[in-house]
Amino acid sequence: MTTVAPPLDETGRKLASRIDHTLLRPDATSAMIAQLCREAATYGFYAVCLHPLWLGEARRLLCGSGARLCTVIDFPHGASSLRMKASAAEIAVQEGADELDMVIPLGAAKSGDWDCVEAHVAAVVEAAAARPVKAILEVGALSETEIRSACLCAAQGGAAFLKTSTGFGFGGATPEVVARMRSLVGPEVQIKASGGIRDRTTALALLAAGATRLGTSSSVAIVHPDRG
Repeated sequence: MTTVAPPLDETGRKLASRIDHTLLRPDATSAMIAQLCREAATYGFYAVCLHPLWLGEARRLLCGSGARLCTVIDFPHGASSLRMKASAAEIAVQEGADELDMVIPLGAAKSGDWDCVEAHVAAVVEAAAARPVKAILEVGALSETEIRSACLCAAQGGAAFLKTSTGFGFGGATPEVVARMRSLVGPEVQIKASGGIRDRTTALALLAAGATRLGTSSSVAIVHPDRG
């Protein structure tokens, strides 16, 4: 994909390198996916994040851009069986995904079945074949105690990242919850803030709180406000 990058200020460039440029609308079209990929190449976003349906097309569109390809597993509800999650992860890898964002079994978490939560994460991590897995906790649906247990179980299951939320239905990321998650796990586990990140001020606050990656569909407005 041949593109000419517009000038970004230093903050914009740094932010772009931390952003998963995201399109997870169920009604996304091929034209919308093409625009997502063009923007990723143009602005230098770290990755695009999209549904598995679009992996092959996005891989072709991103060729030579340097942007990585991220997809979601069992999104947005996390209610599939362990075997179904693992199978979906294996297929996503075969179809070119560089990273996988998987939703933990939220019902199991709310039931206090933390062995189930850890097993789901571990199964996707194994199927990912060394590709980074981000465990989406949906923190807006969890109590403080449940957030702690979810963070620890996901980390124990081998997740490379803990991700705050899907952005579908339970609220989004806040600096307070990111800082809390950061305090619960060691430095080898990273934090992805996602949900409700629409401006540069919010993005910077989340990074300052301990996030290392941001998931947003408002990426252009964040890195280049004049064009957003």
